[in-house]
Amino acid sequence: MLTALGWGALAASSVMIGAVLGCLRAWPKRPLGLLLGFGAGALLSAISFELFAEGFKQGGADAVSAGLAAGALVYFVLNRRLTGRGDGGSSGGSSLALGAFLDGIPEQLALGLGLATGSGVSVGLLVAVFVSNLPESIGSASESLESGTKRGPILRLWAGVAIVSTLATVAGYALLDGASGNVLGTIQGFAAGALIVMLVDTMIPDATRRAGGPTGLFTTIGFAVAALISFTT
Repeated sequence: MLTALGWGALAASSVMIGAVLGCLRAWPKRPLGLLLGFGAGALLSAISFELFAEGFKQGGADAVSAGLAAGALVYFVLNRRLTGRGDGGSSGGSSLALGAFLDGIPEQLALGLGLATGSGVSVGLLVAVFVSNLPESIGSASESLESGTKRGPILRLWAGVAIVSTLATVAGYALLDGASGNVLGTIQGFAAGALIVMLVDTMIPDATRRAGGPTGLFTTIGFAVAALISFTT
């Protein structure tokens, strides 16, 4: 349990680091977009090699595919209900923070799953989560600051996101420790499905909006780096 808490806190710490950096100065959009694209590629690799592939090993095609569909649907519905994305919802810093909160749950849950299955923490997934959190929190904190929000409330908001994200890792470990292969495969598929929808719906469009043309290149580089980490650790 303490191990899950420690790894979860490490991954979620990038949220607070980004919020602090965003409160210190204005950041140009292009570098943030490129970093976001890199993180998206790293997450694509983690989904492929750490979640779906491991879920297939644990529970087979039926379990991981059912989980994939369920995770995609649940994230899709919750994301639109809570943030109003695609329905004229706010795009301000607080909305971005809520989006990061929703995005962080399946990411951190996946870390806890790795511990619950006995395979340990995936370094590739850990890097992907850490890197993808930074530009989201930097961009949100910067936008909130520019709109007149004080630094204190901004940092408290992101501290809350970091705490809940950390607890998601603990939940992934505690709830699934000793679970059957079918259950593990289904949950790993669930996390993968939620992350795929998040990437297509939020992360990659945000990266492209900020950085433009080179986003695809940096996404591919992120995928390659994370895949290399996954296969060599």
